[in-house]
Amino acid sequence: MNDFSDKIIWITGASSGIGKALAIELANQDAKIILSSRKTKELELVKQQCKNANNVKIVTLDLEEYTNLQTKVDEAISAFGTIDILLNNGGISQRSFAKDTLISVDKRIMDINYLGTVALSKAILPHFMKNKNGHFVVTTSIVGKIGTPLRSSYAASKHALHGFFDSLRAEHFKDNIAVTLVCPGFVNTNVSKNALTGNGNPQQKLDVATANGIAPERFAKLMIKAIKNKKEEIYIAGAKEKLGVYVKRFYPKLLSKLIRKLSVT
Repeated sequence: MNDFSDKIIWITGASSGIGKALAIELANQDAKIILSSRKTKELELVKQQCKNANNVKIVTLDLEEYTNLQTKVDEAISAFGTIDILLNNGGISQRSFAKDTLISVDKRIMDINYLGTVALSKAILPHFMKNKNGHFVVTTSIVGKIGTPLRSSYAASKHALHGFFDSLRAEHFKDNIAVTLVCPGFVNTNVSKNALTGNGNPQQKLDVATANGIAPERFAKLMIKAIKNKKEEIYIAGAKEKLGVYVKRFYPKLLSKLIRKLSVT
């Protein structure tokens, strides 16, 4: 039997990239999947690529509309009668200097990445508490541990997720609710194409580092292994990115010097 056989897993940001790869791989492991993002047509295409499409449901939602997510939680629960794992993968990135970024862009990134994720998680929390079982999985970022140029608002939103979910883990340990924070480095997805620039428009080009990043299919397999083992925090990234986390912890001044030398073009 597969590790996720008959587990009911809700994935946000499931229309492409990491979310799509997770959906396909988890379906291969006989999980029942709920797919969410703003893009219904793309979600339908992902569903078609999943093993046993009858065990895949779609709940279209927009994390930016975070005051209206309780109805989406109710819809998701009704799809299969319960939910075992909420995989918070939806979000948006940034490519602009802080001095050039409109405050409305800062707000939008926080609304989607932080408040949307938190609102959805808080809406489903009573369900997990009632069941005395649940697992929050959150796709954050290496930038959630290390701030780098052109990512000020994005880094802030990801740092905030670590603070919230570390606290939530402590508060609900006795309810048998787990939290796994997954920190990707560069993954070969469209994240840099969709990243917001200072005026709020998408960058519309693929960064070299992103293009050379981990394949989403491989990333998904590593992430699923971490979910299975209920890891509290894991870094899935290249050697230099992982090293940066530990340099930050033990030699923060050295990391500051190295970060200043990063290419920002």
